[in-house]
Amino acid sequence: MALSDDTLLELESKRSFQFFWEQANADPVSPGYGLIRDRAPGRPEMASIASVGYGLTALAIGAEREWISREDAYARAVGTLRTCWNHAEHRHGFFFHFLDMDTAKQYRRCEVSVIDTAICVCGALTAGEYFGGEAKRLAQAIYERVEWNWYRNPETNQFYMGYNDEKGEHFGTWDHYAEQFMMYFLGAASPTHPVPASMFDDFVRYVGYYGGHGPIIHSTGGALFVYQFSHAWFDFRGRRDRYGVDWYENSVRATLANRQFCIDRADRSKTFGPNAWGLTACDGPRGYSGGYGADPNTTKRDYADGTIPPCGAAGSIVFTPRESIAALRHYYENHSLLWGPYGFQDAFNLDETPAWYAEDVIGIDKGITLLMIENYRTGFVWRQFMQALPARLGMDLCLGTAADAGAGAGSIA
Repeated sequence: MALSDDTLLELESKRSFQFFWEQANADPVSPGYGLIRDRAPGRPEMASIASVGYGLTALAIGAEREWISREDAYARAVGTLRTCWNHAEHRHGFFFHFLDMDTAKQYRRCEVSVIDTAICVCGALTAGEYFGGEAKRLAQAIYERVEWNWYRNPETNQFYMGYNDEKGEHFGTWDHYAEQFMMYFLGAASPTHPVPASMFDDFVRYVGYYGGHGPIIHSTGGALFVYQFSHAWFDFRGRRDRYGVDWYENSVRATLANRQFCIDRADRSKTFGPNAWGLTACDGPRGYSGGYGADPNTTKRDYADGTIPPCGAAGSIVFTPRESIAALRHYYENHSLLWGPYGFQDAFNLDETPAWYAEDVIGIDKGITLLMIENYRTGFVWRQFMQALPARLGMDLCLGTAADAGAGAGSIA
């Protein structure tokens, strides 16, 4: 008998949660207690601070769904937050992208990451709201320690892309639409080290169309994660910014365009089709790539090599529930090698010989899957996170009010 939709979503959600529970440092005397691996089973020594953010949110989901006891979830959450506060290496409150699982120190020579820190802070605030007590106090302290203004380029009013600790300098810039909205909202609402809310106005908005869908304000590469990550915590439903843009609807259009892009390439790929879509950053036959994406984009390159990650459709389930569930059902019923102890493996590609199936799962991909499925089913993450003052205040400061809609045009390309 075929699984019901809810049973399938429950199965994938619970197994995704198990990644965050089982792939964490569970030694309470370790400086790295609570840190979560970037992937499994590969790179067991490397934690991802973004995985930690998704994992802190996962603890609240797991407790609410009674997959674990609230007491165990609270203990893990508080221990993880203590590690972030006391041991996780940082610069001006910003964490390194990757940390050593045991020491909580910088992993190799990775960068100090503003976006991965923001993901961690979102998870911390979610856990703080759900568990209260020491979890909430630590989450607020971690948030208030972040010196958002240190990561801002005053000449462009944009965040730098990263910080090279060995060279002692920032590099790159967040100069166009991507997954960074959480950075603007958290930074603008900071009571200790705020940045101007006008940063939200000072990035380029590329506009495009594909397959009858649009207009879409899109990223350079067209990967789906850019339309998903900030939406995992911040509830954009029913909100428009001061220029009249509905960013939730923008993600709906981008998701439908991504699906159509894959359908249009089904004649040249054994993988793609109406139920196998969702191009986004993932593992591929030749390693991890952030280049997988669909039109519209600005790169003018076609990365459609036949690699599809289940998190592409799963992470967009709030935007396209019917299409996303159909894709997940297709993967579950037709690709047994794609299914593992933590639910769907990271990706697959039928155009390789032999067909290729990822050996690993990746924390951020399991995370966006878990959070978005939960938001689709109950709105739980949105409801918990949006209780936090920085979430509400940051959105209000950056988006403006309904009365501001149509006040300007922003920087449109």
